[in-house]
Amino acid sequence: MKLITAIIKPFKLEQVREALMQADVQGMTVTEVRGQGRLVGQADIYRGAENIPQLVAKLQIDMVVEADDVARIVDAILHAAQTGSVGDGKIFVSSIAHAVRIRTGELDEAAL
Repeated sequence: MKLITAIIKPFKLEQVREALMQADVQGMTVTEVRGQGRLVGQADIYRGAENIPQLVAKLQIDMVVEADDVARIVDAILHAAQTGSVGDGKIFVSSIAHAVRIRTGELDEAAL
């Protein structure tokens, strides 16, 4: 099992969600996050004054999937989230040792 974490621009959520549904991803968690990459936030105008935010608003999507599905799912996220501009985000893939479905007690792949 693998944990896929994608950090994306907020306006790309619906496109990414649709791509994941087409890729047969059954469940995901979406969290509003703020962060900073290599480039600090770009200038923004607020009430007539230039503001340079230090932390940029993003969305974090987490899903646990079977290892065989990782490449297909990462590709779906990549194509749906990509704008070609700075700050498109990142995708991380990590190993998951165990998973338990609380309601039934099912373990690992059966819990997905």
